[in-house]
Amino acid sequence: MGQLVDIPFEEESKEIKERVQKYWTSRAEGFSNMRRDEIESNKAARWQKVFEEATGGKQHLRVLDIGCGAGFFEVVLGRAGHDVLGIDLTPEMVEKANEMTLSYGVRNGGAMVMDGENPMLDEETIDVIITRNLTWTLPHPVEAYENWYKILKKGGILLNFDAEYAKGAHNLKLPENIAHKNISDALKDECHEIYHMLTISNLNRPDWDVEVLNHIGYKNVTVDTEFASRIYKERDEFYIPDKMFMIRGEK
Repeated sequence: MGQLVDIPFEEESKEIKERVQKYWTSRAEGFSNMRRDEIESNKAARWQKVFEEATGGKQHLRVLDIGCGAGFFEVVLGRAGHDVLGIDLTPEMVEKANEMTLSYGVRNGGAMVMDGENPMLDEETIDVIITRNLTWTLPHPVEAYENWYKILKKGGILLNFDAEYAKGAHNLKLPENIAHKNISDALKDECHEIYHMLTISNLNRPDWDVEVLNHIGYKNVTVDTEFASRIYKERDEFYIPDKMFMIRGEK
């Protein structure tokens, strides 16, 4: 393996997942309200367009949303006709996701508690894995990428939307980080500490991700560093200064 792949993630602290879960438990209510606002905004249609472009406009896909949070993609992609299963480590987030799909009358979307690093699903049963702002929280991202590969069907697609948030952690308290303006300083400090507990925070991303995906066997791996500018055009309540990237790979 290349130098970027050979990293001892297995030495990560066992406390990390507990701290990540506790952090998102604290944010569940406010985060759910923000995602509901985003569903009602022009961002929902823009996200749907990005998804359609990345999947070739295919219909009735079986989608796994890893780290589903409050159910944004379950609603947006469910309404578009896809069958969407969301999984999240935080029970409070799963509860919010199921409340969200129910409130929008989405019957082909739902969520359950499950570890995103090791989804307990049958191999080769998922058309598309989508994950948003999750990978930066994972103590064992290589293992996650390997397990995601197993459950994708042949020809299936991975869509990973993330950013190097740790390298911009100081942005959490800056005025331009509008999306985090209503989060307490205590939670911002906790987020900052979590960033710097994780080995992945020190890596050169998304280059590192691309090397790992290619090594595992993903094909046609590409990176789009401009997609977020097509979604978050306005500096509104959803705006963050950290530049997101989209990693796309196929099985």
